[in-house]
Amino acid sequence: MALWPVDSVRIERLDTGGWRVIRCLANAADVPIADFVSHADAREWVDWKLGRPNINRYAIGGDLAQLQLIDVAVEPRSSADGAKLETALSQLAAEDPAFTVSIDPQSGLRLLKGVSEAHLHAKIEALRWTHDIEVRVGSLQVAFRERITRLVEVAYSYRRRTVGWGPSVCLTIIVEPNDAGKGREFTSGIPADALPKPCLAGIEKGLVSALDAGVVAAFPVVDVKVRLVEALCHDVASSAYDLELAARAACHEALQKGHPVLLEPIMAVEVVSPERYAAAILSDLRRRNAQVERQDVWDQVIVVNATASLMNMFGYENVLRSTSEGRAAFTMCFDHYAPVSPPNDDPTFPSAMAMRGSQFTVSNSHQPGDVQRDAG
Repeated sequence: MALWPVDSVRIERLDTGGWRVIRCLANAADVPIADFVSHADAREWVDWKLGRPNINRYAIGGDLAQLQLIDVAVEPRSSADGAKLETALSQLAAEDPAFTVSIDPQSGLRLLKGVSEAHLHAKIEALRWTHDIEVRVGSLQVAFRERITRLVEVAYSYRRRTVGWGPSVCLTIIVEPNDAGKGREFTSGIPADALPKPCLAGIEKGLVSALDAGVVAAFPVVDVKVRLVEALCHDVASSAYDLELAARAACHEALQKGHPVLLEPIMAVEVVSPERYAAAILSDLRRRNAQVERQDVWDQVIVVNATASLMNMFGYENVLRSTSEGRAAFTMCFDHYAPVSPPNDDPTFPSAMAMRGSQFTVSNSHQPGDVQRDAG
């Protein structure tokens, strides 16, 4: 098969419904190549024509290879399984860049991080069937984020108990929201010769520590600016570690005063189904508080485009299969983060949010692939 140049193809939505793949030629008019019912089908065909290797079939659409939106805690069922688990997980992580493993600092459990439910389910099944390891599986966790909504200035004084002549460190910082998607920014208004590099490094370490575990639910804080305004140190008693502790406490206080909000991942969802199942599919999406943005009918096939909270889409694959008798398909890709909606008095779906570090409910089921959810 002759491969195309990567920049020679584009995909456009048709006014009549569906998607068209168009070949872009340098010295001639663009040429329509093929039409598809869904964008996912068109994208898969284009990837094949472009010869892109190692396509992760568990990714839920879009460029999610490094965007891990879900994690789950696991622990071995026996000491024998525990001895093999570390090696098996290292091997699975080496084979798949979208899959990582970390240790939760508070619970000590291993956290498996991936791009979708199916992705993590496949890894757990691989542990069981390929590596012959039985594990207990905890609750699915959504990768929430936190963000402050207003500017705050905090002056903080820190003194070690062994110092008897007053505060050893005084810090003043300004913390404010950054533009969406800009991440974290740290600046210092103190001349470089006025603060030794080890002291500045200690301050930055303390700020990062506070931002990595926010004040709402201990999730990372994103899109935030921190400016160091003043840093006064006692010549004898102060140290980089004192500055680190002071910076952490000052940032923590600023986050509490900055009207923080919890952010959840919002997914772009595309469902392709025979038209006769449309009513049931749309009803289920509404129950999940999805916002239907477009419906296209094309040759007795309906394509529904919607946005929905990731935590409300847990278990959707099985529900859609049942609703459509196995004839519908869907794709999801990350769209943006948005503030978590206030809970309803009687929500249709239990919350998928478990406070990180507070608890990990471990299933006693003998099916390690059956991922459990907390009841609230």
